[in-house]
Amino acid sequence: MIKTFTQDDVIRYVYEETSPEDNLLIEDALMSEPDLMTFFLEALELRALMNRIERQPRRDTVQSILDYSKHHPANPPARIRHS
Repeated sequence: MIKTFTQDDVIRYVYEETSPEDNLLIEDALMSEPDLMTFFLEALELRALMNRIERQPRRDTVQSILDYSKHHPANPPARIRHS
């Protein structure tokens, strides 16, 4: 029986979520199906681009978290903690 691989299978392969046996079958499918190979190459490129994305929270978001933490009941003011 010949297994047909989908784009979902290719994505799992790109993210190394397939078994060694499936890897061999997917690699064979990539060699014989140009559309699947094109999708694979695009998925590799997108993964590389996504790995370069750096995100940082806005300063006001960080300040809001710090303010909340400072006034949280589990974090009493210093004068109460040392008594």
